[in-house]
Amino acid sequence: MSFQAYLDNVEAKTGKTPNEFIAMAQAKNLTKYADIVAWLQKDFSLGLGHAKAIVHVILHGDTFELKHTTGTHRDESNTLRLDGIKNRVK
Repeated sequence: MSFQAYLDNVEAKTGKTPNEFIAMAQAKNLTKYADIVAWLQKDFSLGLGHAKAIVHVILHGDTFELKHTTGTHRDESNTLRLDGIKNRVK
């Protein structure tokens, strides 16, 4: 599964975009990995993998190191869409 697919799955499950999670974490003054994971698991019932994807965007923004360029785990770029699925033009 691509990194973007993880974020899209979290949005489908919670109804929250990555940008909304960033804003909520900032409002709660959450800046530490373990604290953010605990919050996401407790308040949104996210599994560890999905929580880690959200933690990344909270702490590091919309870019990541692109490792998979082929196969089922590939991402098309190293820039993630954080504004939500409905805001994408198809």
